Amino acid sequence: MSKRIVFNQTGDADVLEIIEHTEPAPAAGEVQIKVHAIGLNRADIMYRNGETGVKDFPARLGYEASGEVVAVGGGVAGFAVGDRVASIPAFSFADYAAYGEIVNLPARALVKMPAGQSWVEAAASWMQYITAFGALVAYARLQAGDFVIINAASSSVGVAAIQIANMVGAVPIAVSRSAAKTQELLDAGAKQVIVAAEENLSERVLAITGGKGARVAFDPVGGKGATEILNALSDEGQYYQYGTLSGEPLTVPAWTLIGKRLTLRGYVLFDITQNAQKLAQAKAFITQGLSDGRLKPLIAKVFDFDDVRQAHRLMEQGSQVGKIVLQTHLQQ
Repeated sequence: MSKRIVFNQTGDADVLEIIEHTEPAPAAGEVQIKVHAIGLNRADIMYRNGETGVKDFPARLGYEASGEVVAVGGGVAGFAVGDRVASIPAFSFADYAAYGEIVNLPARALVKMPAGQSWVEAAASWMQYITAFGALVAYARLQAGDFVIINAASSSVGVAAIQIANMVGAVPIAVSRSAAKTQELLDAGAKQVIVAAEENLSERVLAITGGKGARVAFDPVGGKGATEILNALSDEGQYYQYGTLSGEPLTVPAWTLIGKRLTLRGYVLFDITQNAQKLAQAKAFITQGLSDGRLKPLIAKVFDFDDVRQAHRLMEQGSQVGKIVLQTHLQQ
């Protein structure tokens, strides 16, 4: 028997339960993992709240985990018992979930951990780095010298975007609601930090870029505040919205859109993880960055597996900089 985290109704963190569970042997195409650490994501909160369509109870959670392979299903190549692996968000919660001590996951959603990476870091890597890689590298083709606006930059994805921008030689401009996070964002690699509540974003960006504007913007917020970001883009600039934190419709100034010939794109990481070629590119890029230290997840706080409710509450507060991780009791 092992422990699993489930919920039997949607709602706040109190609906989360820890139950005893026996994981079956892995089916064809699956790998069984003894989990050491689990990365929390905003998608977990949305699913638990019922925002993304829970169909059956008890419902499970979790895209990201790290651990060691304990069994391999039929037809699986490239993984063996004892391998240290991390999971990639390439599945539905209706089919698989990582919030457990022993879990089965599809082999296509696993990657071997780089040498020397800790369990906590491995569980905190792939959602954020693939999300940022997809928009900034796979689609925007960010390159040396480009300026990129990163909104909600203190989130785990925002920090990942800062590191990826630096990895390719671009110039990350971090945007935060709070001045209290300025030094942490600079320490994380941001070249400039704009406090949205206190500064005129478009004026600051134009000053930073010598009047040209940023070529790329990466935004999980949207809503009315996106207007300032769009005004801060360069001619033929690209805006990627990957979340709806504002809950408001995107406001697009028509003359800015037309005059600058902007490209606006809605984006989700499944654009990458459900495409075999793009996923292979993401795995190679991110593994290289993790191996040479140019990509290193920033850990906000590590909770015990049994304290999952507290971990969810912290994520909902939005006060952390970096990733929240659960640690199981199966450490070696």
